[in-house]
Amino acid sequence: MSVTNNATHLELRSQFEDFLRHERYGYDKRIETALALVSSHDHNDALSKTKNVRRRPALTLSFQLADLQSHSPSLSSSLFLHPLSHIRALDAAAHEIASESSPGYSSKSGSRIRVRIASALDYLSPRGLASHTLRTLVSVEGVVTKCSTVHPKLSESVHFCPATGRRDRRDHRDAADPNLGLTELDDRGVEVPDRYVTGTQGGYPSADAQGNPLETEYGLSRYKDYQRLTVQEMPERAPVGQLPRSVDVLAFDDLVDGCKPGDRVRIVGVHRPLASIAGVTSSGVFPTVVLGNSMQTLGRDAAGAVANYTVEDLRDIKAMGKRSNILDILGQSAAPSIYGHEVIKKAIVLQLLGGCERDLENGTHLRGDINILMVGDPSTAKSQLLRTAMKVAPLSISTTGRGSSGVGLTAAVTMDVETRERRLEAGAMVLADRGMVCIDEFDKMSEEDRVAIHEVMEQQTVTIAKAGIHASLNARCSVLAAANPVYGQYDKRRRPQENIGLPDSLLSRFDLLFIVLDQLEPEHDRRIAGHVLKGHRYRRPGTGVAPERPGGTAHEDDDEDTIRGKRKSMWDARSTEILTQDFLKKYIHYARTRIRPVLTEEARECIAMNYTDMRARMDERTLPITARSLETVIRLSTAHAKSRLGRSVEVEDVEAAMEILSFALYHENKTESKEETAAVSLPKTQDPPQDLSDQGPFKTKEQSDQGTNKRPRPNSPLPTQQVVQERILQALSQSPNAELDLNAVLMEFDIATKRKAAQNLGGDVHLQDDMLYQI
Repeated sequence: MSVTNNATHLELRSQFEDFLRHERYGYDKRIETALALVSSHDHNDALSKTKNVRRRPALTLSFQLADLQSHSPSLSSSLFLHPLSHIRALDAAAHEIASESSPGYSSKSGSRIRVRIASALDYLSPRGLASHTLRTLVSVEGVVTKCSTVHPKLSESVHFCPATGRRDRRDHRDAADPNLGLTELDDRGVEVPDRYVTGTQGGYPSADAQGNPLETEYGLSRYKDYQRLTVQEMPERAPVGQLPRSVDVLAFDDLVDGCKPGDRVRIVGVHRPLASIAGVTSSGVFPTVVLGNSMQTLGRDAAGAVANYTVEDLRDIKAMGKRSNILDILGQSAAPSIYGHEVIKKAIVLQLLGGCERDLENGTHLRGDINILMVGDPSTAKSQLLRTAMKVAPLSISTTGRGSSGVGLTAAVTMDVETRERRLEAGAMVLADRGMVCIDEFDKMSEEDRVAIHEVMEQQTVTIAKAGIHASLNARCSVLAAANPVYGQYDKRRRPQENIGLPDSLLSRFDLLFIVLDQLEPEHDRRIAGHVLKGHRYRRPGTGVAPERPGGTAHEDDDEDTIRGKRKSMWDARSTEILTQDFLKKYIHYARTRIRPVLTEEARECIAMNYTDMRARMDERTLPITARSLETVIRLSTAHAKSRLGRSVEVEDVEAAMEILSFALYHENKTESKEETAAVSLPKTQDPPQDLSDQGPFKTKEQSDQGTNKRPRPNSPLPTQQVVQERILQALSQSPNAELDLNAVLMEFDIATKRKAAQNLGGDVHLQDDMLYQI
């Protein structure tokens, strides 16, 4: 069956009718089913007009373009190139079949059947729409950012003249009419030569040709629902450094109210220009829109290519889930270029995995997303950790405290420039639904803007009641924020609330709050220097002079473990392997979307016992422990069970969650009690001792431990802070009145070194005017 571009309307209708009646596809049966649903609704509505408030079912037929491709490739290709005339013929063919199936169908007002195309085309983003796609069938994917209100649009008006007693009908078409520019049809469906469908001229009629006034019969006129949407390019698909592009979509009839701001949609329609807007015809540049034909809401957890698992990927994922140290491997793989921060890296991995959200029968929503706040000294890799989380997360949006406002994070009510009507525009947290929002410089936000995100962080919704618009939008996202202390540097002598400068109502909404300090220790600084220099000098085997990018893809000449998703770590000598970024994304996506652990009875008892202990340890030096902390333990335990692909939350998951929570609350780390949170930037260090010059600028851990037990020589550089603290505590314990004058003891050390070491002692030791008191 061949189709030419100049096929008449009757020929196209006949070909589409043969396709719809083909017994292989059964579209004629689907038309009968759609008619039966509408007829049943109308019958019930006639029996009880005051009780039935349900929306009338849409009289539509959804067909797959792949079926038409297999039936007639030439007809399918012609539909793609000339969609307007073919969709009109397709609707006419479906209308003919519906008229035969239901005798009373054609006499019903406003019940003409519409065909919706479920496209098998290559999906485009708004950035891919250009001049070559005009007047062709396109399939656009993006995020809905704006939605106008639904308006009834006049399609046919009926006018009554009291003077003559006549009624006249008049069709109304504008530049958005899909039949605009096509050949006119007579009552039999035959094309009228040299006559084309044009827009309505002369405006709305108020008098007839003789000047007699006309009255509009609103009850006899016909209308269609109309809504204008703005679809923006998905944030993760936009090129780096470029603004995401958007396109307007015109929705009619059953497509209206099919989505809301923040939804990810796939829209099939015709890309065409609008040439009737005043003020743009002189330059030859016309605005373009997509006339929507069908709309599909995409799943929020879809991560594009990340969700495409191969058999080898599934085998490797299940094998990695059986590893006892899987969380350590995931944490090291998340940010291999950042030294230290092992606990924070694990917490970010648990945040990416997330807990299990629950909707109780009474309507209560329990969030499963984990919120993390990092507060600490400058140059401690807080911003780099945010960037790392953004790269690993399937959906993430980044913003800063100064570069965003409260309405920019939640939602705003704006006014359309063309229609002058108010419309709802989604903010960053609504667009990041089922994803992650990274907020840097969180402390720079104003108080009014921070209050706006209180509801989002706990209820995970955005409620708008402005300018006559009342709406509630979903914002089910996790928040990863970084902030600097109030005084620039973190002051250990003050309470955490005084250093952070945020209200308790906001701090309690963060599940984990990490205090990141810049420790001035020569041994620690040497390790940082060695780690940073490794990243600059490493060369992947078989490559040129370019260093390997952190988290880069595997090289074709790498060993078998690298190809399977693992590679030797060049960053940390203590680790044996890290995962590639691609495999890490697949593992996290698999564990997040396919694993839903359930709490066991032993885990419940362990969580209750740990929560009671935390409440007992709470004092003014720690953050407040509330009922939200109990839910934090549940979320962290569930996320840890996901990391090992477990179907139930065991006691070991609760213990692992409590280790991370104890580190955040009390700075206690059971696995590495002597390791402090590290800084990535290279601080100013002293020259290495002369007795270690043969071993290079970097010492091993064993050499460092041996050196701490030796008394420093007069000509050696400043000792480590740990040695000075041990000497101070020893002298304080020998003092009879529990007081110690730093100027009178340990004369081999200068006063600045002793004062710095005494300030970091903490606990029950207090320093004032170089006098140390044991409380």
